[in-house]
Amino acid sequence: MSHGPVGGDGPSIYEDTGEKGGGGRVVLIAAVAAMGGLLFGYDSAVINGAVGAVQKEWNVSNLALGIAVAAALLGAALGALVAGRLADRIGRLAVMKIAALLFLISAFGTGLAPEIFTLGFFRVVGGLGVGVASVIAPAYIAETSPPHIRGRLGSLQQLAIVSGIFISLAVDALLVELAGGSAQSELWLGMQAWRWMFLMMAVPAVVYGLLSFTIPESPRYLIAKFRIPEARKVLTMLLGEKNLELTIVRIQESLQSDKPPSWKDLRKPTGGLYGIVWVGVGLSVFQQFVGINVIFYYSVVLWQAVGFDESQSFTITVITSIVNIATTLIAIALIDKIGRKPLLLIGSAGMTLSLGIMAIIFGFFAETGADGHVSLPGAAGTIALVAANLFVVAFGMSWGPVVWVLLGEMFPNRIRAAALGLAASAQWVSNAIITTTFPGLRDFLGGAYGFYAICAALSFVFVWKFVRETKGKNLEDMHAEIMKD
Repeated sequence: MSHGPVGGDGPSIYEDTGEKGGGGRVVLIAAVAAMGGLLFGYDSAVINGAVGAVQKEWNVSNLALGIAVAAALLGAALGALVAGRLADRIGRLAVMKIAALLFLISAFGTGLAPEIFTLGFFRVVGGLGVGVASVIAPAYIAETSPPHIRGRLGSLQQLAIVSGIFISLAVDALLVELAGGSAQSELWLGMQAWRWMFLMMAVPAVVYGLLSFTIPESPRYLIAKFRIPEARKVLTMLLGEKNLELTIVRIQESLQSDKPPSWKDLRKPTGGLYGIVWVGVGLSVFQQFVGINVIFYYSVVLWQAVGFDESQSFTITVITSIVNIATTLIAIALIDKIGRKPLLLIGSAGMTLSLGIMAIIFGFFAETGADGHVSLPGAAGTIALVAANLFVVAFGMSWGPVVWVLLGEMFPNRIRAAALGLAASAQWVSNAIITTTFPGLRDFLGGAYGFYAICAALSFVFVWKFVRETKGKNLEDMHAEIMKD
């Protein structure tokens, strides 16, 4: 007997009883689980403040720099693939603790790296933690969330991600300020500020690891492992006494019908992948191909390229991350009211417009000086700055949180483990492609942003035609119609 993927092949523990759940305690548990998102937001963005200094420190090429930045994303793709099966075997909380340990190792490995290859290796280690966290957090939350607030609690993952990005960028900016305005300047213990940017990741890694000891193991995992007394205790804490034994029996019944999760589950009996699997992969690819992580990985370098000094560039980047947090809060407020699909369509339209403006500005108004640096004269720089932040607004209220929510709930029970792992892995691979290619495109920003704008326009068509609304639906209600595709 298998207990299926993280997030479960069977019903949510609330869906069988109609209970509204444990109120604030459910939210608190979801918030702690979402801390993994904060770590991977921090790990993803910490390179932003260090990327220029790293290139100067070791005099590496744009390609080598892009590979070092993207190394974490390749690790994340692998971590996402193995997270579900690993959590099935050793438990959800154990996997969270492993992710925290990987983040901690990465913090010291990257901070103390003697050359670019070692930096890249420990970026991969951190990426494994990122990938594991990207699967375990939304899935664990889905397992312990009632349908009427599942979207909001699932969105906590993205809120944690953007909060991690903000904290990382704010710490980077503070360290540069303390070091006298340059990431290459020495700060403490004879080490440059950019090294401390990586080392500081040890703090949230330890916090995440400690907090994982404060939340309960998934009741469904406990029942699957025949640890019924422990499951009963957790269910009582979450649901109270009402219908407790019925809930346990229904979960046991769903487990008895399970089969071991397999990649073969993604194929239809008649051949080919289920349509819903392609939709999940498509959502993941489009989320990255609109170029959002160019803003968060390279924005300091980008704004320096158009005329802002290093200190101003850090300030602009921190402001952008605050905007991202604010718009994610908007999405959390709206996702269970107006639904997932309308938010995605609105976001696609906004991203297409803002990216189109950036493509025009950088394509027709940018000037290249004698030193080869690109600049935006006059009002062009201001317009580009406003458009970039409008792009972040459009993404933050839609594709950022909504895609993670959909990936946690859209797949039928029988194929959720493999489908979620494949979609999350596709997301990280797509992220790596965009991240690796951007350094070489810095001299062709108009074309780069033009490509991202086209992808944003295509994402609108994709959502309109293929994405189904899941607002307020029980996971099982979507199963029959989807599996016909």
